Amino acid sequence: MYYLKSLLVLVFTLLLLLHVHPSRATTRKLTELVQQQPLVLKYHNGALLKGNYTLNIIWYGRFTPSQRSILLDFLESLNSHDPLKAASPSVQSWWRTTEKYKRGQTNLVLGRQVLDENYSLGKLLKSPHLTALAAKAAGAVKNENSVNVVLTAREVAVEGFCMSRCGTHGWKAGRTGRFAHVWVGNSESQCPGQCAWPFHQPIYGPQTAPLVAPNGDVGVDGMVINLATLLAGTVTNPFNDGYFQGPATAPLEAVTACTGVFGQGAYPGYPGKVLVDGGTGGSYNAHGVHGRKYLLPAMWDPQKLGCETLV
Repeated sequence: MYYLKSLLVLVFTLLLLLHVHPSRATTRKLTELVQQQPLVLKYHNGALLKGNYTLNIIWYGRFTPSQRSILLDFLESLNSHDPLKAASPSVQSWWRTTEKYKRGQTNLVLGRQVLDENYSLGKLLKSPHLTALAAKAAGAVKNENSVNVVLTAREVAVEGFCMSRCGTHGWKAGRTGRFAHVWVGNSESQCPGQCAWPFHQPIYGPQTAPLVAPNGDVGVDGMVINLATLLAGTVTNPFNDGYFQGPATAPLEAVTACTGVFGQGAYPGYPGKVLVDGGTGGSYNAHGVHGRKYLLPAMWDPQKLGCETLV
């Protein structure tokens, strides 16, 4: 027991010296003390989502029109081909990295939207509730051609939210085929230091000043980061046999393999060098439609075999 305590003291002393976020220590700085294996996401020969897919959305809980607009503009920006609507670097150029995964475009087009402002399943949801809501979002739409997205408002608690996850993606077999689904929650009042970083000070590690959210909403701008992460994971590893590294039950995927990286020079606790809006002070690295600006995480590039940032 004494040896174990001494070892723990040594580890946390190293963390303090290296200024490392404890939850990332074993996968980041401490492993750099020995030679790391190269980051390569292996293709496991499964189906990827290529072609045209409909994004069906269920808004669970109360979102303001402004909050819905921020998220919808982001989703529209993924496939915006109008250069007058989005400057460079753009959300679309970020999304096009997914085309390098076994070649081929994935176009996500907004489809059905359902408002559930009366909390039909209550304010405490478990994983089966999320799957049921995803099916409700699709309605009568052919499941196999859709990605069904559940977005939960700030007052909705979800099993595992903040403790081990900020959102999830998965799939389920339905009567009209298997469908992919995504859930992302608004963490503003529950755990912004975990799920809305770098727009809020982190729970652990160096307490540096947070970045200013580009759209003025810490919770929703944090949702954009998590939604981007999960959509990239969905199209490149939709059924747990696509691109990933590590065990299928806890895989490193297209964006989670690059966690915490937003710009050049990033390291644990520092998102990297990003752009700053001269008027609002908001930090961003991608332009979207309707003059929007977003901060998007780095994505692993299967051709360059590394995490690529927009700036």
